[in-house]
Amino acid sequence: METVVGVRFKKAGKVYYFDPGNLEIFKTDKVILETARGVELGEVVVGPKEVSEQEVVAPLKEVIRKATEKDLEVYQENKEKEKDAFEICSKKIESHGLDMKLVDVEYTFDNNKIIFYFTAEGRVDFRELVKDLASVFRTRIELRQIGVRDEAKMIGGYGPCGISLCCSTWLGEFDPVSIKMAKDQGLSLNPSKISGVCGRLFCCLKYEHEVYKAVLKKMPQQGDRVKTQMGSGVITSTNPLLERVKIRVTSDEDGTEEMKVFHIDEITKIPKGNRGKTEDSKKTEEGKKPSGDTKGSVDKSQDNNNKSQDSNNKSPKKESVSSETKPEQEGSGKKEQKTAEGKPKQRSKRPQGKKRPPRGSHKKNKSRDGKPKTNPKATPKNSSTKE
Repeated sequence: METVVGVRFKKAGKVYYFDPGNLEIFKTDKVILETARGVELGEVVVGPKEVSEQEVVAPLKEVIRKATEKDLEVYQENKEKEKDAFEICSKKIESHGLDMKLVDVEYTFDNNKIIFYFTAEGRVDFRELVKDLASVFRTRIELRQIGVRDEAKMIGGYGPCGISLCCSTWLGEFDPVSIKMAKDQGLSLNPSKISGVCGRLFCCLKYEHEVYKAVLKKMPQQGDRVKTQMGSGVITSTNPLLERVKIRVTSDEDGTEEMKVFHIDEITKIPKGNRGKTEDSKKTEEGKKPSGDTKGSVDKSQDNNNKSQDSNNKSPKKESVSSETKPEQEGSGKKEQKTAEGKPKQRSKRPQGKKRPPRGSHKKNKSRDGKPKTNPKATPKNSSTKE
């Protein structure tokens, strides 16, 4: 643990920790410190306290001294110089024709550096501008580009709530804000109604987001089907702060619909699987008798039996016709081939161990002259033909 004091260099700037050393420092005291930008004057906003080493950015610098009356006079003189430097820099920007807007000027306490803050849509080449400013002020010049939120923080103003901007009065750092925060709080999603003077979303949307997030976890959503004492219905709108919901209720007695407001403890959410089924529909499903589908299936089975009987009666006739008109067939079911003399043609038996010749090899290929065309590759050696 280390003993530190919190110092702020601007009205609503970030708080930095310093080592008080052997000095007796209290809150609201003015102190002189050494920073990365040089020697500066700051105000103590956090009195001496002990913090862990993880919260301290090493190396921790010590406070040089408490500010004297002479130090305060120098500080006021620098503030007057900043006004003159602002006018000179604005004229230089116009003369160079640069697309940038000067926001603020800041002198360091020891006058070793002047910092010019500006805003621009893109990158700006200000090298010639820096040379002109250095020739005028005879010191180190730094131009720093900032965003629109930082611009509103430096200039200040009033918000739609009627009070000074949070960023220019007490807000030290900017927190990320998203459109989902406005959606969770039920606000209008029109950008002109939820944006501040900087053109970005309100920083105050972040303040209550955690409360809304915790409440919405235990509340049903819009469009969910719930059950109440009056009957079942659908949620049309929600009020997270009051924990109330507006429901379009369908009465169990006469079936009429009516808009009612209930607390979340007075309703019960219906699971998704049972949303489309009511108690009456469940009773009718249980009390249903077998429909006409069973009769149809019985009739179909009877028709199939009748058709099978008819086919059995007709099959003998076909056999008798085939036996009269066609010669008797062997087990293979193929017709017998006859020679020119009328005798049945005997098929040559293939010796065992030899494979069957490929299909089509026994056919004769004839040329245009009518003579058989011989092809040694097409006719295998094992194939047998009869003249």
